[in-house]
Amino acid sequence: MKDFIFKPFEEMTNEDYKNIGFKSGLEIHQQLYTEKKLFCRCPAGKYSKKFDAEILRHMRPTLSELGEYDGTALMEFKTKKDIIYKINRETVCTYEMDDTPPFLINEDALDAGIKCALLFDCKIVDEMHIIRKQYLDGSIPTGFQRTSIYAIDGAIPYKDKKIDIIQMSIEEDSCREISDTGHIRVYNTDRLGMPLIETVTAPQMKTPSEVAEVANVCKKIVQSTGVVRTGSGAAREDVNVSVEGGTRIEIKGVPQISLIPILTYNEAMRQWNLLRLKNELEKRGITEKKFQTEFDDVTRICKKTKYLPIKSAVSSGLKVKAVLLKGFKDLLNWQTQTDTHFSKEISDRVRVIACLTNLPNIIHSDSKSDNIASAEWQAIRKFMNADDNDTIVLVWGNEIDSETAVKEIIIRAKEATIGVPSETRQALDDGTNGFERILPGPDRMYPDTDLPPKKIENSRVEKIKKTIPEKFWIREKWYAELNIPADIIEPLSISAFADVFKKAVLELKINPVLAAVTVIQFPKRLKKQGLDISKLTPEIFDEIFVALAKDEIPKDSILYILYDYLKTGKLIMPEKIDESEIDEPIKFAAGELKKVMKYKNNDKTELLFGLVMNKLRKNVNGKIVKSKIEKYLNSAEVING
Repeated sequence: MKDFIFKPFEEMTNEDYKNIGFKSGLEIHQQLYTEKKLFCRCPAGKYSKKFDAEILRHMRPTLSELGEYDGTALMEFKTKKDIIYKINRETVCTYEMDDTPPFLINEDALDAGIKCALLFDCKIVDEMHIIRKQYLDGSIPTGFQRTSIYAIDGAIPYKDKKIDIIQMSIEEDSCREISDTGHIRVYNTDRLGMPLIETVTAPQMKTPSEVAEVANVCKKIVQSTGVVRTGSGAAREDVNVSVEGGTRIEIKGVPQISLIPILTYNEAMRQWNLLRLKNELEKRGITEKKFQTEFDDVTRICKKTKYLPIKSAVSSGLKVKAVLLKGFKDLLNWQTQTDTHFSKEISDRVRVIACLTNLPNIIHSDSKSDNIASAEWQAIRKFMNADDNDTIVLVWGNEIDSETAVKEIIIRAKEATIGVPSETRQALDDGTNGFERILPGPDRMYPDTDLPPKKIENSRVEKIKKTIPEKFWIREKWYAELNIPADIIEPLSISAFADVFKKAVLELKINPVLAAVTVIQFPKRLKKQGLDISKLTPEIFDEIFVALAKDEIPKDSILYILYDYLKTGKLIMPEKIDESEIDEPIKFAAGELKKVMKYKNNDKTELLFGLVMNKLRKNVNGKIVKSKIEKYLNSAEVING
């Protein structure tokens, strides 16, 4: 193993990541914008905090077609969770609860998925086969997710190379977790069954920043289609990370692309440090075959402890158990991630699998912090026949949970002798990650017998091809040539109004900056005023641009026209007014302004302009209004007044 010590995140270089063999790939889940769910006809995207009922389920693993159990399913079964689903009858039907068979796949969702895949330059499969993917964490009440690969072999440009898109799948979304404490996990079912696509890239990203940048490219590609949902939770990234000598680790459900660099840095550090830990164990003569451990009940020894977590446990009738790790002295303090040590690897397993969720859930004899008294440690060490090179881990809980915890402590400690165990990890807010479950294997997948294969005709694909937008990077290049402001280029390149902007500029000869500001900035301003800008459509903007091109309205009236439309639901082009009609509103606005406070003349001009334009809301040229205001402010009437 190379002699490399991780630097702080900010100091790591591309060469550093090359030295450790960093590589990463993405699995991006993106909800599709459809009215109905994927395999039933319940409404999609209708969220609610109101519940009509609760359903209790217990999950059990099933055998694969080869007569084998998936490791993840067995791990989840160990947890013995009560799964509670909160049900709203408006968003969930008997299909989601596995009481009726599925409907045929939502054709609108499939069209949307194909549209996205074509922008990734993927090949669309001739025939889809629906597969069941087992999930025993309770996130799907049936215990499995229906999914199907519908596109393969795509690619996207990135810097001076291409990133391969291995495959794209269409599948149903899972429940939203509300809480997970002890043996009770609670889910909200309103998101369940919504259609989403999963885009899988090859592991071709070589630095954490590259992973985030590629994720942004993928995000912008699908958003440019206008067929995906946006906002919190609509897109979630799973990031796969490995280093030389390590293994593929999946960090699940990254909520923000901005978190990807620090998360992948910490996972690379974790794997590298676990490999160093394996080497240290080998130096001590500890291998998978030579690993030694003992465990026993030490509740009696801990009865008089003053350490509050254990004191409370013993007084509640819970058990305290000790696990002896031979030759592990100081290794539970071995750094894994930023401000994180190997002891957390063990604590996480105990929390997730034994359901001992109150932290701390373990303590160990290597700890430098205060826990039980040294005399108590000595008594436990003597009872366990530990020598100075050994470490002892204490865990507490009821008889069953503490027994499960002991087994998981031993499993995780033994795994240290092999390096990096295959796991799915959970993204944490501080940029580190924690154990979520054993990495699933192929045994979790099996054919769905409720749904027939689905042919995708070439004529269907060709029809959808005609609707796909330009690649956003082509748009961005053109916008830059048009001198569009930099802060508008990116949102415009993926906007649903990009085509109407193109028509306005090329066919109607509207000023590009004005057109860009109209479709991107004006809706933002109106949204800040509490208006529902979802009512703005390409057709609305097109009608306004046509009127502007015909010189039927001045550019200054556009914002007011949009405001009135969102207020009334009617698109009304203002009547032309005579210049003489402007004088009276100026005098009135000046009088109102004078009542409030005194302003410098420069400020007064702008304030008056805003008040007058707001009052007129008619077909009036802003330059004329401003000129008249300046004349009025410099008039004898005002100066002498």
